[in-house]
Parts: sequence; C-alpha cells; structure tokens
Amino acid sequence: MTSYYEDSARGRLDGLLDPGSLIEILPPTERMVSPHLRQLDTPAAFDDGIVVGEGRLAGRRVLVAAQEGGFMGGAVGEVHGAKLTGLLERALDSRPDGVLLLVESGGVRLHEANAGLIAVSEVMRAVLAVRAAGIPVIVLDGGTFGCFGGMGIVSRLCDAVVMSEEGRLGLSGPEVIETTMGVEEFDSRDRALVWRTVGGKHRYLLGEAAGLVEDDVSAFRAAALALLDGKPDLSLAALEAEHAALGSRLERFGDCRDALDIWEKLGVEEPEKLPILDTADFLATVRDRRA
Repeated sequence: MTSYYEDSARGRLDGLLDPGSLIEILPPTERMVSPHLRQLDTPAAFDDGIVVGEGRLAGRRVLVAAQEGGFMGGAVGEVHGAKLTGLLERALDSRPDGVLLLVESGGVRLHEANAGLIAVSEVMRAVLAVRAAGIPVIVLDGGTFGCFGGMGIVSRLCDAVVMSEEGRLGLSGPEVIETTMGVEEFDSRDRALVWRTVGGKHRYLLGEAAGLVEDDVSAFRAAALALLDGKPDLSLAALEAEHAALGSRLERFGDCRDALDIWEKLGVEEPEKLPILDTADFLATVRDRRA
C-alpha cells in the first residue's frame, strides 16, 4: 500500500500507470521555468510544478497531468497552466481513452497574478472542449494541499472526481475564508472543521465526488480505470438537471451551519461518528444517504 497523500506527483504517476509506460512531455531537462519568478528573484522548478505526459492504464492509452504540491502548493502560473492546456489540446488530436488530472493546488500563483488567472481560464475552456469531443476527463484528489481556487473550479468542470478522505476540494481555501470573513465564521486551524467541510467524505455525501477511496495509489488507479468508459454529457438537458439538483440542495440545506447538520438531514444516524470511520465502514454506513 502506497499513500497517495504522502507521495510526490511523479510517485503517484508511477503507481497509477502501467510500469514504464509514462512518456513525459516537457520534462525537467527542458527547463521550462516561469519567467515571472525569475524576475521576482523567486526560486523556480524545472517542470514548473506539474508533470504532463502520456501513459497506459491497464493497457488503455491516457493523457495525464500531476500537480506537485511541494512546489508553491501546486499553484498555477503561466507555464504551469500552459503545460496543462497543451496536454488537453493534445487530447483533441491524439484521442486517448481519457485524461487524468491528479490535482493538488491552492489555486492561482499570486506571484503571477493575471498570467495565472488567464492560464486557469484557458484550462477551463480546454477541459470543456475535450469533454465535448467525447473524451472523459477524470480528477483524482487526495494530495497534501487539497484542491482550491481556480483548480477547484476546473475539477468540477470535469466528468468525475475521485477523492480520498484526506483530499479536500473547494473554491476558497480555509485560510482565505478566515482572512476574509473572520475566525468566528471559519477557524482554519480547526482541522476537524476543515475536513468535514471540504474533505472527501463530505464531498462524496454531497454527490460532488463520484467515488471515495482509501489513501492508496492502487485504489485511485482502480477507480480511474472504472470511470474511463463514462461518456461525457454536455447536453442542455444534463445542464438543466444539474442546475435543478443544485437548487434543490440549496433549498434543503441552505440553513445548515455545519456539515454535521447536513449529514443529519441526509438521515445519517449519529453523524458525529462519520469522521472517525475508516473508508470501508463509512461507505457502508452512508450507502443510501447521499444527496
């Protein structure tokens, strides 16, 4: 068992893909570093914090991107975003069985401001273009830094999100919420509060994560493989159904102040015990309780 949470971007790809199948595009030897960081006299990474390439998943051809949280928390800058956009555009030409995004990002790299924001918008457009071409885009989220900001939006534009309990997914990160709204609104140091609000278990219960798996690279591999046959649906009917579901969710849970309140409304008995359950017991407990 290899912890996805503790592994690096390249380590996750090594465990996820068939052995020796990864062909990296623009590897560190190409030294594609951010020009903005150099101007700010800030240390750079030779891959700009993201690994992109092509490989095999149980023999099936996939394009992959893995963000490295160890470099600037996986934040997106101009080069980082361009590599991800280029990979997605490559999918339109090469027609793989799917695209896997191993996300781990705090959002846009503040050092690069508008360049990072533009990069994320280009990634969003590219994701939708790939899905419109009938190629599934699958997100794997279980890294140390979670997935927030622009990459949080990107993740929810994809066909499916797979998370572990340790994964986190949201728009604004806990520290951002606390800074903006005050500690009384959200205490970012309260780890239990953070995980039950943006963690994998809650996202799975809300239906935002298609699957919840153990913190194990092989478990993520199995879940990704199972989702490769999904067919993207960008039809008007699908969009209207999603909007209706979101409206229903807001009406049902809009007055809830805590995830515990939502879990109780979902009919979960003793909701306060969910955070301490292991993944298998959790899934058995909430089998018919998802929103």
